[in-house]
Amino acid sequence: MLNYTTPMQLLVAVMLSAQCTDKQVNKITSTLFKKYKTAKDFSRAQQATLEKEIYGTGFFRNKAKNVIASAKIIVQQHDGEVPQTMEELLQLPGVARKTANIVLIIAFKKSVGIPVDTHVSRIAQRLAFTKNNTPEKIEQDLMTLFPKQTWARLSYYFIEHGRAACISQKPKCETCPIRDLCPSERVTLPQKKLKAQLKQPAAATVARK
Repeated sequence: MLNYTTPMQLLVAVMLSAQCTDKQVNKITSTLFKKYKTAKDFSRAQQATLEKEIYGTGFFRNKAKNVIASAKIIVQQHDGEVPQTMEELLQLPGVARKTANIVLIIAFKKSVGIPVDTHVSRIAQRLAFTKNNTPEKIEQDLMTLFPKQTWARLSYYFIEHGRAACISQKPKCETCPIRDLCPSERVTLPQKKLKAQLKQPAAATVARK
């Protein structure tokens, strides 16, 4: 869970979280957000200085560039307030649908879509909720399957399941609470193998007779 005080700080935290853990982002922003609280604060940041301040989040040059550019747009076009529509958020540099969805859900309690990260993509594919690979198409598939009132919570469920059980490289299929519902090959292939093994003794007995 990302720490923040203002919607602008949440937006920045989500932007910094790309290819970085929430824990590391919170470590960086615990100091960063004492200095920068508003869009105007970030718009006045020096590129080189901000790069050093967010270095630990990775891809720091591009992230610093996007944060400053987004802050300037927010100041110039939105009176310093983070916009509250998907269309306007997507006009900000470095902001895609995942980031926009998170900001809208957490900061403004608006569900217009479903945030799709690597966990959500993996779970949706393994559960056969989608055959697509891009976040945008996966999001659209999930939106057609689940009622709108669940969208704000859905990604959290997927993320927690992805961290606790359906891990990327070594999923814990044996102890997974939804194992019986999962159509993934990782689950069905061992089941087929077990059934084949159970049939072998009977077949052998018939052969001996």
